[in-house]
Amino acid sequence: MFGIGIPELLIIAFIALIVFGPGKLPELGKALGNGVNELKKAFSKTTDPKNDNKKE
Repeated sequence: MFGIGIPELLIIAFIALIVFGPGKLPELGKALGNGVNELKKAFSKTTDPKNDNKKE
């Protein structure tokens, strides 16, 4: 991917824990997950030819 391995991810998680605190991390994780999910939905709608004629 970007050359990010387990040690780098652990360092990023530790810094996030220090900056945001343990109370905010679940909220941030949920918000990030929802954002990624919405991005996937939007991207699949633009690239999936089967969804061209469907109305929402």
